[in-house]
Amino acid sequence: MSKSTSISGKNWSVNDYADGILRGDRVVLGRAITLVESNRPEHRELAQQVLEKCLPHSGKSFRMGITGPPGVGKSSFIEALGSKVVREHGRKLAVLAIDPSSQISGGSILGDKTRMERLSVEPNAFIRPSPAGRSLGGVTNCTHESMLLCEAAGFDTIFIETVGVGQSETAVAGMVDFFLLLLMPGAGDELQGIKRGIVEMSDLIAINKADGDRIELAKSARRDYAQALHLFPAKESGWQPQAVTCSSQTGEGLAEIWELLADYQEVVRGNGWFLENRKEMMIGWFRLRLQDELLSRLYENPAIKNYLPKIEAAILNGEISISNGVKKLLSSYDGKNL
Repeated sequence: MSKSTSISGKNWSVNDYADGILRGDRVVLGRAITLVESNRPEHRELAQQVLEKCLPHSGKSFRMGITGPPGVGKSSFIEALGSKVVREHGRKLAVLAIDPSSQISGGSILGDKTRMERLSVEPNAFIRPSPAGRSLGGVTNCTHESMLLCEAAGFDTIFIETVGVGQSETAVAGMVDFFLLLLMPGAGDELQGIKRGIVEMSDLIAINKADGDRIELAKSARRDYAQALHLFPAKESGWQPQAVTCSSQTGEGLAEIWELLADYQEVVRGNGWFLENRKEMMIGWFRLRLQDELLSRLYENPAIKNYLPKIEAAILNGEISISNGVKKLLSSYDGKNL
């Protein structure tokens, strides 16, 4: 049976959402993403039905993750590159910008729509800020589903911006085709200041703010990273990561970055890695969502709720080890299904 939910005084059915998304209605798309992000059971059930309807129309975009430390200018970079992509290359761009979340309200703090004013008014651009919450790598649990809805709405290019506050970026790297690390010149010891793992995951390193009196610093940082990238093992994709300089303010280097993205797609589509990587992404996200669901059911189980405080007290009192505590807690299921 098709469910419906009331929004703005109207009962929205699965078909209302799906039809609106498939015709590219950005208002309906935004409401559908709100539905996906909701924690209410009835909303989640409806959202899954909408996703099932849209799924056959998804998967045709180029997905790029963009990360970097706070202050590097991720939003300015996305607006500058995004405007170029939309205006000069005729692409339809969706930006899923993951905002830092308030630990009190859980809401979005910065509001990327106010930070990308020029891009937000482009008819072929859609910007969606979402609170990061406590999710790994600054990626919300629903980012993947939001991305699929954007693809079904006809957006052929997806940018995903992460919080970039030192958390693991594995989550976003595991859901995009291309991973870009944005850095700034003159921020101390560049190579030691960034985690090796993030650099190793990157398909491109862009030194932003390469303008004014920072041009030489940016060039120096680019040389350092270009040398470092050659020390890493070859990527399975067959792509050789590069380091470039750019300026969101002047636009310098943005054309080169877009050309590199095109070169990358030619390489990975030509050798078959693109499709193989997409398959791995789907299985990876299935397993992550499975883990989330299992944990949720674990903590909702009455036996666990009753026994958990006792186990924690025993651990704190030094009566049992943590490993033994885990075994005892799980044994309370007594073979029951989660």
